[in-house]
Amino acid sequence: MTTSSATSSDVLFETVGNKGVITLNRPKALNAVTLPMIKEITSHLQAWKSTAAFVLMRSSSEKAFCAGGDVVDVMQKVTRGENDWSDFFRLEYAMNHLIGTYPIPQVALIHGITMGGGVGLSIHGKYRVATEKTIFAMPETLIGMIPDVGATYFLPRLKGNLGRFLAFTGHRLIGYDVLRAGIATHFCDSEKIKDLQNDLLALKDATGLEKLLESYTESSARKSTEQESILNSNIEALFCEDSVEGVISTLESDGSKWALEQRDTIRKMSPTALKLSARLFNEGKNLSLKEALILEFDVLQKAVPDGDCREGIRARLIDKDNKPKWNPSRLEDVEDSYIDSFFVKAERPLEIH
Repeated sequence: MTTSSATSSDVLFETVGNKGVITLNRPKALNAVTLPMIKEITSHLQAWKSTAAFVLMRSSSEKAFCAGGDVVDVMQKVTRGENDWSDFFRLEYAMNHLIGTYPIPQVALIHGITMGGGVGLSIHGKYRVATEKTIFAMPETLIGMIPDVGATYFLPRLKGNLGRFLAFTGHRLIGYDVLRAGIATHFCDSEKIKDLQNDLLALKDATGLEKLLESYTESSARKSTEQESILNSNIEALFCEDSVEGVISTLESDGSKWALEQRDTIRKMSPTALKLSARLFNEGKNLSLKEALILEFDVLQKAVPDGDCREGIRARLIDKDNKPKWNPSRLEDVEDSYIDSFFVKAERPLEIH
């Protein structure tokens, strides 16, 4: 087995035999993805697609695979009036599409926190391996943003209205529920994750991937299936309405403790971001991944500098007072015409080839 490597401080690249290995290596920031990381990952993926048998993507951290994109840095650029702030999303979404159309398998070990941009790095690839420590979420509405990185495509395709539930509440799926939900394709006990990595890198080619991943799933799943599952909740019936208002009304009519907890959670989110998310979710049912990413990019051209995003990032990630002042502050005050104003083609449209 031959090994060669290339290093930057935040992401590591190796060629192990005929396998490409990407290791996210920004643990203090929970591997939050930066623009330089996106550029490096894209470059290596492009190089490997014609030379590698498959790509393994993993983290050097026990705590997180990737907690998202570095939106604080993006917002600082917006605040300084730098017009290139959208390059982060332009290149991130192009990378997401590359992963989603990659000609060779990508295996992502989504061990630990996997949110936002970390989901974009993994969910569009062929294989996603969760552990009992995986924490999956798309919590963007909490900071006034929309679920992006192709969420407009993949959330509507989850069964039983689960995608709408995740988009509106930012709920965290944990452990085996990530596999049950169809977000992960396979499962591995965290104590076996190093063994899995070694076995993956010992494969001669990609033909044995499926069998190997299945064997780890079967040996790891026995005790995990005993985990209490959020999917046993009545999500399908309670989140069946297309609008945010409709979902809240259904939750209130149900009146159960769990339903009212979800209602209260939704009410903490940005009303504008919720309505944008609802429309994107409904439109995404009929879009390709490419079309979904382009639509998300268009919406963010207004949502980031002019919507609730700036206030949400300030309150949740910068000042951390957790007291965002949404504008409008009430769902009923968000007019349809205001939501329409976000759905305008970007001056410099996202181009995906």
